[in-house]
Parts: sequence; structure tokens; C-alpha cells
Amino acid sequence: MLVLAIDTALEACSAAIFDSDQGAIIASESEIMSRGHAEALIPLLQGLIGQTGLDFHALDRIAVTVGPGSFTGLRVGIAAARGIALAAKKEVVGVTTLAALAAPYIEADPKLPVAAAIDGRHRHVYFELYGPQGRVLLSQRIIPVEEAVRASAGASAALVGSGAQMMAEIWPDPTQLPPLDERQAPDIGWVARLGARTRPQDAPPKPLYLRPPDAHPQTASILPRQ
Repeated sequence: MLVLAIDTALEACSAAIFDSDQGAIIASESEIMSRGHAEALIPLLQGLIGQTGLDFHALDRIAVTVGPGSFTGLRVGIAAARGIALAAKKEVVGVTTLAALAAPYIEADPKLPVAAAIDGRHRHVYFELYGPQGRVLLSQRIIPVEEAVRASAGASAALVGSGAQMMAEIWPDPTQLPPLDERQAPDIGWVARLGARTRPQDAPPKPLYLRPPDAHPQTASILPRQ
């Protein structure tokens, strides 16, 4: 199976093609950025396809990160994935950013608990806690960083994601910090691998919003009813 993976949810614009039969990434492109994903994605995809000599019709599946993440970034990636899937008549699956952050650690050591945490601002993190064998101990949620630390310390979990350092700063015992990875976006290769393993009926390409947007409609200019 050839899987095209797309990630524009966080601090990168990334895409990769994964061959599940070979178990290998055959092409990958990534640019670190906090904004501008909409302008960067299509040229990046064109470069990726150019590396392989394939076209979109040769793919078997599209995988895209669905959040948690930037409201704008999520819409960019999901719209592109849906558009490619529609035009090429391929299936599309959603992969969460928290799962993609945790996946390489779970794969490397199935006994290791892993806490994936993304900075949610205002001393909160988007959070998911995995136990041995990747079993979900706490499902995806947005919680105060102190609550995430209590759960992670209790499980002796490794920390990964943009919220990891914030958690480490208030760790109960600074001399016993767990393994720490402050990466700002998931490895696109793991988005692709998870996309290959996921059943489409279980993971629709819909945005995962764990909190309402900060932006609100302006009301000052609304005319009063007569």
C-alpha cells in the first residue's frame, strides 16, 4: 500500500509517501513553520511527487493529521487531503497529532508509558497518556499542566511534544525527570505509518477540536433590531 501523509496541524508543513509493503518511507518533505501552511503545502506536495515519479492516482490512501492543533492549519491539511482523495478516488484517514507524537516511543519500547502533550496556552496542554503496549490510559483532552504532570508522574511516562518542557519545569522530583522530547510537530513518517494501519471507518478526516476557538464574532457593529 502506498500512503501519502500530510501534516499541517502544528509547527511544520510536512508530507511523505510510505510503502507499507516495503515498510519504508520512499519520499519525504518538511518545512518548519508556525504559519503560512496554505501557501507552502501545494508546492511541497508537488516536490514530493516529483521525487518519486508517481502521480496521485498511484497512491492507495491519504492520511492527514486532524488535531489537536491550529484551527487554520488543520483546515489546510484536511482540505488538501480530501481534495486529493476525491480527485484520485482514494480513501482518506485521519491521524491525531498526539498519537503520531507518541508512536515512535511506543514502537521502540512497548513497555514504556508515554505522555504526549501539546502546548494549549494559558497553562493548559492537549494531552494523551499511553501505558504499556500503547494502551490508552487517559484519552485526548485539554487539561491544566499540573494535572498532566500528576498523571504522567504517576505512570512514570516519557514526555513528548511542545508541552513537555512546561511539564518538566514543575516535575515533582527534578532529579528524576523522565525521557523528554520537546518536538513541535510529529514525525511525518509516523503519520504515514499510522495512516497505513488505521481503518478508514474508524478515523474520518474531520478536525479534532478539544477547545472552542479564541476568535469570536464582532458584535459592536451589529445594528439593533427595530
